[in-house]
Amino acid sequence: MVASQVHLVRHGEVFNPDGILYGRLPGFGLSKLGHRMAQSAADELRDRGRPVTALRVSPLQRTRESARPVAAAFDLEPVVDDRIIEPTNRFEGTVMRRALKRPANWPFLVNPARPSWGEAYTSIESRMLAAIDEAFDSVPDGDVVLVSHQLPIWVSHLSVAGERFWHDPRNRRCALSSITSFERSAGDATEATEAPSRLVEVGYVEPAAGLLAAATDVGAV
Repeated sequence: MVASQVHLVRHGEVFNPDGILYGRLPGFGLSKLGHRMAQSAADELRDRGRPVTALRVSPLQRTRESARPVAAAFDLEPVVDDRIIEPTNRFEGTVMRRALKRPANWPFLVNPARPSWGEAYTSIESRMLAAIDEAFDSVPDGDVVLVSHQLPIWVSHLSVAGERFWHDPRNRRCALSSITSFERSAGDATEATEAPSRLVEVGYVEPAAGLLAAATDVGAV
């Protein structure tokens, strides 16, 4: 037996009054609104009535704080998984709209398909799919929750959907405290052998939708 579903939960709003692209910088925790968002995600998972038997979390402060309501709801101890961390980014620590006006930064923008300003999409895909795959095998039954970040979750979605990685960051479907859920499908069997299992996206919800209008979301890579 393996996990029934794996849920990728994005963290809540971060306290970031200066609008910094915080990336992997320390010291960026949730705002008061962000804590409410994180609770909304935990409530959604609890209200589904599905057993959650394991919880993994990115090592960054905002994800660890977002995992606490889930841990409390299911009496779990979060386990840090470095593979589901925010990607690296050359603009980390800057205010993006100002950084883009500096000619010295323009060479970092030459290849949006990779992207040239940070960790390659293929690298993010590789580590996220490995983490998801291991999450399925980590428990004998129940669901597993991974608390991660916008781009890793979005790249996971694009990979499973078979879509190209190059995209406009403003159009990502990955709101604060959203939940993207996956199952394993056995694939098509043949006479000789059975196709390997594959991931299938089975749901996307925004439990904190009612709070998003008051939120600021400018620090994601």
